[in-house]
Amino acid sequence: MLSAHMPAIIDYDDVEVGTRIPEREFRIRREDLVRYCGASGDFNVIHWNERAAQGVGLPGVIAHGMYTMATAARLVTDWAGDPGSVVDYGVRFSSPVPVPDDDAGATLVVSGVVEKKLEDNRVVVNLTVRFDGSKVLLASRATVQLA
Repeated sequence: MLSAHMPAIIDYDDVEVGTRIPEREFRIRREDLVRYCGASGDFNVIHWNERAAQGVGLPGVIAHGMYTMATAARLVTDWAGDPGSVVDYGVRFSSPVPVPDDDAGATLVVSGVVEKKLEDNRVVVNLTVRFDGSKVLLASRATVQLA
């Protein structure tokens, strides 16, 4: 029995090519970036210091590319009901995600669609990842093991 806090597990037989994963918004705040610095060991100042980021030509503090990638993957892991269900995941980084300040933060908008059904209860999901109306990740694709 699933509790109210656990998502339902998606069954392979209930998914078809073209199945859409509803769009979600993920807020990224500077405090998230500082935590990620500690977790990842990537303390590059462009991820937490406004002056340093602007000094190298950026609009300001930007989110780590891998943090952006991981945040987008949450759409798929939440949908599948299992964070371990992603067996392959790749993206191309196309533009940074500026995080102007902690009050406003930045909002990543992520949606997905099942592109292929594979053998062994796996599906390929294409993700669309946008910030401020522009794609920030291209060729964002996850292979997901379903029940």
